[in-house]
Amino acid sequence: MNKFMSMMERYLLPAANKLNNNLYLAVLRDSFMLAFPLVIFGSIFVVIANLPYLDVILGDKAVETLRLVLDAAPNATMAIMTLFVVFGIGYNLSKHYKVEAIYGSVVAISSFLLLTPFNIKLDESGQVIGGVIPIDRLGAKGMFVGIIAGFLSTEIYRRIVQKKWTIRMPAGVPDAVSKSFSSLIPAVLTLSVFLAIRAVFLFTPWDNVHDFIYTNLQKPLLALGKGLPATLIAIFFVQLFWFFGLHGQIIVNSVFDPIWGALALENFEAFTAGAEKLPHIVNKYFIDTFTVGMGGSGMTLPVIVAIFFVAKSRQLKDLAKLAAPAGIFNVNEPIIFGLPIVLNPLILIPWIVAPLVVTAFTYFTMAIGLVPPPTGVAVPWTVPVFFNGILATNSLTGGILQIVNFVIVMIIWLPFLIIIDRQYYEKEKEQGGLK
Repeated sequence: MNKFMSMMERYLLPAANKLNNNLYLAVLRDSFMLAFPLVIFGSIFVVIANLPYLDVILGDKAVETLRLVLDAAPNATMAIMTLFVVFGIGYNLSKHYKVEAIYGSVVAISSFLLLTPFNIKLDESGQVIGGVIPIDRLGAKGMFVGIIAGFLSTEIYRRIVQKKWTIRMPAGVPDAVSKSFSSLIPAVLTLSVFLAIRAVFLFTPWDNVHDFIYTNLQKPLLALGKGLPATLIAIFFVQLFWFFGLHGQIIVNSVFDPIWGALALENFEAFTAGAEKLPHIVNKYFIDTFTVGMGGSGMTLPVIVAIFFVAKSRQLKDLAKLAAPAGIFNVNEPIIFGLPIVLNPLILIPWIVAPLVVTAFTYFTMAIGLVPPPTGVAVPWTVPVFFNGILATNSLTGGILQIVNFVIVMIIWLPFLIIIDRQYYEKEKEQGGLK
């Protein structure tokens, strides 16, 4: 065990720290968070419009009218999430480089739109309608193009600004006018690059950048990210990083969020379109609900409940009382640093094994159709267990599955908690004897 921990500290921790401190991953993480309140707004109304037995209570016609009214909420938020992410990338990256962030963000959005086809092909007739933007290009299908365009355009824009290729206005000119003229040349040059890229792709078999990226990059990555093996590897590293005191969720999600987010958007689009079967089991809300949604990373709420059942030592009893209120809302720092989980060899096995077992079990129950996959509706990570399972899957079975998972985690942890509690109890008895 000592040799294993020494090897991890030597090779794994430096790599994890580099990932955690990587500028582009940090910007991408913050950009997804920028869209979070808007996605929650859209999700609330999707849940309302799809409540069980709504047609029985209100009638079919009333439900149809209600959905027609409420559809605007997800269409104006979740369905065009890529636009918000691109804006966030342009803003946050420009801010890091200390150039005008608002101009960096609008240049990023315009660059993305320059790569986006302004037409829709009708499947039935083959007719092409021009002058419109397909909404899926602003959502799941355009996510990777948006991320690439956001970073590339902002890097070009800020380099031109930093080279001082700008128009400088006299001192008396209003600040807004001065900044606008200062951004003119960098914006024109940056957007010209993206217009040229668009023109080049018109003469390729793909016709546009979106189809090229989706076919050759996004689709293969989504196929990899939605599979159980890649998911288990991601969960394994989340747990391992936390064991060494690093925020595993932030580190791993920085890499996987674009993939899981795109999968969630595809599920959302299928769900709102009334599809009988959703395309993906694994997506962002599979991870957030069925791995994080039981007390935080490592599913620590069942651990707290198990402590209440087995603990004889004062230390564990007090820890459970302290950690329980936070754990209900999926905040797990008290248990991680209080048990402790960090660098505790006795904890390593259940800490890693329990989430892997539960994730695999959840995947298979959804694969065989016992529980529907998450619909792509955003559920705040602080929603307590059982309720978040219902909201994520739009089904009572999602909450029931979480209760089963809860019991599985407790069973895996119980032998180890008994050993730890016995050690603490014996130590407390010795200290009591000394007194």
